[in-house]
Amino acid sequence: MGRHELTKDRRRGRRGSVLLGSVLGAAAVLLAAGADVYPVADREEVKPADDAGACCLEIVAAVPGFSPDIAGGDGEGVITGRLTAASRLHTRSRFLPAGVAPERGLQIRTILAARSISDEFPQIHQIGGVRPDPLPWHPNGLALDVMIPNPGSAEGIALGDAIVAFVLKNAARFGMQDAIWRGVYYTPQGAHRTGAGHYDHVHVTTTGGGYPTGREVYVR
Repeated sequence: MGRHELTKDRRRGRRGSVLLGSVLGAAAVLLAAGADVYPVADREEVKPADDAGACCLEIVAAVPGFSPDIAGGDGEGVITGRLTAASRLHTRSRFLPAGVAPERGLQIRTILAARSISDEFPQIHQIGGVRPDPLPWHPNGLALDVMIPNPGSAEGIALGDAIVAFVLKNAARFGMQDAIWRGVYYTPQGAHRTGAGHYDHVHVTTTGGGYPTGREVYVR
């Protein structure tokens, strides 16, 4: 090989080294530029939360001369009391709104039971009340039929059992006389099997407490 050929090879080698160095340098720049793909967001100043207790309180001015009948509070059933203060402090959550049961013709303790069941079990969408019947309980506003969704399923049976347990737990407040569910007759004194059926709803009977006057307030 001649001297000219060696010189050409050396030049080609230098050009290859320079080209390789340029490529590697450009790659390094790209890697450096792409290293911060997910920039760290600026830290936001943590603000103290508002007092949680203030959200549920309301000052309500008393109506002069108004004496509400309070149904259901603290197991007392129906209490009549006069508001003597110019204002009173209460929590909104203490008062029971109307539930899914039609209340026309129901007596006070039956209404309290119906509202309480609706409040405790939002999965209940239908509660029957007053209707024609040979027995006096439904026509006189003393009974409820709490309809159970999918009553034959495990979930439906468990829901019916829970409603019976809830009614028994609140027997004094509701003036509970009895409940019937899946062939079992329940009273505050105990339970025994009957042939009464009731496989698609829980039947609840109360002692009534009289018909409402429109002045009642139902509380948890």
